[in-house]
Amino acid sequence: MNMPPPRLPDEAPLDMPIQRFRGPLSYDDMVARLRPRRSPPDILSRRVLLMVLTALLSVAALSVIKETLSFDGLSAWDVLVMAQFFLLFGWVAFGFLNAMVGFLLLMFGHHPGYIPAPLKTTPFTSRTALLVPIHNEDVDAVFGRVDRMARSLAAFGAAEHFDFFILSDSGADAEPAEEAAWIRLARGAPVPIYYRRREKNVGRKPGNVADWVRRFGAAYDHMLVVDADSLMSGQAMAGMVHVMEQHPSLALLQTVPTVIGAETLFQRWMQFNNRLYGPVASAGLVWWSGAESTFWGHNALIRTRAFAESCGLPDLSGPPPFGGPIMSHDMVEAALLRRRGWSAHMVMIDESYEEFPPTLIDLAVRDRRWAQGNIQHLALLGSTGFHWINRLQLLIGATAFFTSPLWLVLILTTIAQALVGADSAIVHGTSVDILIMTLVMLFSPKIMSGIWACARRSRREEFGGAAAIWRSIAIEIPLSAMMAPATMLTQTLDVINIFRGKRAAWNPQSRQSEGLAMADVLPRYRWHLVLGLVMLGLIPLIPATGLLLLPITAGLLAAPWLAQWTASPRRGSAFAARGFFAVPPERIP
Repeated sequence: MNMPPPRLPDEAPLDMPIQRFRGPLSYDDMVARLRPRRSPPDILSRRVLLMVLTALLSVAALSVIKETLSFDGLSAWDVLVMAQFFLLFGWVAFGFLNAMVGFLLLMFGHHPGYIPAPLKTTPFTSRTALLVPIHNEDVDAVFGRVDRMARSLAAFGAAEHFDFFILSDSGADAEPAEEAAWIRLARGAPVPIYYRRREKNVGRKPGNVADWVRRFGAAYDHMLVVDADSLMSGQAMAGMVHVMEQHPSLALLQTVPTVIGAETLFQRWMQFNNRLYGPVASAGLVWWSGAESTFWGHNALIRTRAFAESCGLPDLSGPPPFGGPIMSHDMVEAALLRRRGWSAHMVMIDESYEEFPPTLIDLAVRDRRWAQGNIQHLALLGSTGFHWINRLQLLIGATAFFTSPLWLVLILTTIAQALVGADSAIVHGTSVDILIMTLVMLFSPKIMSGIWACARRSRREEFGGAAAIWRSIAIEIPLSAMMAPATMLTQTLDVINIFRGKRAAWNPQSRQSEGLAMADVLPRYRWHLVLGLVMLGLIPLIPATGLLLLPITAGLLAAPWLAQWTASPRRGSAFAARGFFAVPPERIP
């Protein structure tokens, strides 16, 4: 009889103490913080330069708005508009400057990572566990990706130094199918593949990983954490391990995953954005992150003992949604690693992939979870010992979801000003210059990315040629402009529901779509239609303001159609056949 492979190896327990966010650091923590870190010597100058330029651009724009408003004195309306404008323009300016830095780095041939992964293998001195946490996923798809990664490792000659663990938090009904797929895979795999399903999903994904650390972590120097939709090549995985071996103070090596597997038009559109615009933005992010990089929770290599000693997460005090288990755990874990003196770096390497939600609705569902998790971080900004860059990252992640309510309040304030007969800087005077400046900052990163893609022949051809790149950008920009109002209102409603105490559900993420029926779409966008119709009806009363806001009105009214129209795989294939949204192929056979 052909016996099944062992479900799990012998246990190798590793202590993972629960951390405190408040109170004095221990003596061991203080000593650990002296561990040397590897950042560029001018990292502080880079960060200061970025912040100073952001502030200067924001103040300059605010001064123009103030000059327009103050010709007859500043009213309370004017002060409110100025405060909102300053915050929102700062966000736009920061994104623009980050992209500008990334564009210059890439155009001048500077590798934005300071610890590039080697391309050739050298003898390993460590063992690595690849962890695949899953929760009610498509069994064939997940185990198929695990199979590809295992065979890619074997083809690269590094299989004997890796073990794979499929860590299931799925319901009991899913266990037979998962176990059968695991047995089929493990019997013929070139690396040991283990499977474990937890009966109690304590702590969701971070609890799943922590359970593995406490039971098996002592046997492995590193853990490579991937998501159910992740895919990495053997070369990428082995190269990251070599980097970790060569830098003993490095605890976290985060890759920048590229999107693959697009089928619907929405996925092809987002995949194009990720592959064309992503490198410019990521290069800028790497430039100023240094040894205080953030963690995105997947496609990242982690030093196991560093994680165990630093990242035991407590539940936050108070009831959900602000209390309870930490939902967006990754950024907090990066801050905890840095607090104990470890380095966290981000690298831009090839062959690290992930998939993208298939529809605008599925993206909104994912954003809802992220919003609640990121807003939890506001309570952690005062944590003892966090590096100021980690605090900034937590603040940026939390406040990113407040920009949508701010945009909506700014729009409503402008409408209210017009209705009461007050002049608005949004529609009068020199504010036209500010509007042009804002549009340039919003869209120039896309143009810079197009220039970068066309600068090298091989890269240009991978995107389908220069004509295909610029045609796709010409379609993508109006599509993004149309999607922005829908996203604004969706995220505003999410923030409202979070503060009302409504919790985000932990449901399996949708990764495929056969299209959406309008009957299913309309209920999700009823408030978009209501606000769009109200703004449309106000145009005769406030024609100048109404016409200026017409693109936002149109985006709100078109939201259901856009969600349905882009959810079609057939339409995605049709666009691809015409050369739109072409991207370089993935490089894992």
